[in-house]
Amino acid sequence: MDSVNYATTDASEDLRARRKAAAADCTRWLSGQRAAPADALRALADAATSDERDGYGTGGEVELLEQEVAELLGKPAAVFLPSGILAQQSALRVFADRAGTGRIAVHGLSHLLVHELNALEEVHHLRLERMTSEPRQPRPDELSAIPGKLAAVTVELPLRDGGFVLPTWDELVVFAAACEERGVPLHLDGARLWESTPYLEHSLAEVAALATSVYVSFYKGLGGLSGAALAGPEDVIAEVRRWQRRLGGNVYTLFPYAVSAREGLRTVLPRMGELHQRAVELAEALQGTGFRVFPEPPHTNSFRVYAPRPAQEMELAAVLRMEATRESLSYTWQAADVPGWSWVELVVMPGTLQWRIDEVSKGFGELLGG
Repeated sequence: MDSVNYATTDASEDLRARRKAAAADCTRWLSGQRAAPADALRALADAATSDERDGYGTGGEVELLEQEVAELLGKPAAVFLPSGILAQQSALRVFADRAGTGRIAVHGLSHLLVHELNALEEVHHLRLERMTSEPRQPRPDELSAIPGKLAAVTVELPLRDGGFVLPTWDELVVFAAACEERGVPLHLDGARLWESTPYLEHSLAEVAALATSVYVSFYKGLGGLSGAALAGPEDVIAEVRRWQRRLGGNVYTLFPYAVSAREGLRTVLPRMGELHQRAVELAEALQGTGFRVFPEPPHTNSFRVYAPRPAQEMELAAVLRMEATRESLSYTWQAADVPGWSWVELVVMPGTLQWRIDEVSKGFGELLGG
């Protein structure tokens, strides 16, 4: 690309508006590109396999999806829901009602705590007990340090707000055994579980076998429209369906979401190993361009990129580059804990594979070079 002038502009300039305008004009995306609505709908029509429409989540593509998810995760039953928040609220409420206690052990950086407006406490009156808030997976000793009766223990695989970090397989096995010894159900927040198996080196069913229930998402790594599934014992799933109705998640039809979810399972899931390998390669290349990455190497197809430059300067450089090249290279840069540093998430999707590794490292390097 031609040299870009990264001179400082007026600090009051609305970079968010400029980013949005530049993004709308982009013709190439490193990650995060979504098809235009009309194109997405046409693709769904081509991907549909059932002539039957579901009615309130029964039959058609929804039923086929639930069967596929239950088989993939090796669980007796699964239910498709509009959102992961609904899926996990319902599952944890079921465990709490059965245990006669509302105490749930969670990680302090869990999505349940960070992104859901305190829903478990406000709506279900559950009490969340933090095992740790460190950017790593929780340990059995941290679980044992929480006294008294627990309704459930949750583990997020990977821990997104910790930097997409996973435990090793042996660590996960030991943690699951600690839950079993205590007689507490283990629930897996697997919003990105599809992306985790290359690092864990075990199948989805083998990972899911360590837990009582598992939640998975369809719009993140698989690129679906929206939606989630919860898999587990038949009696738990039956109770979750009742909570789905109570919480307003039993909508008239869900077939577009189910079609896109099944297409993601068919076309993207088999490529998770390839996406993880490219993430490892990109992380190595970026480290040689003046950036730091975490984890090193990445545990999934997603990781954090840290830059030795303030967030406002990095964001301005990124937006200027978008405007000059019509390429979207990164999401919005955020301030890091270390003063003068910033960070951004890099998510490797199928479209990312169309970029050469040297193109990515050169593009990121330009953000530091101004």
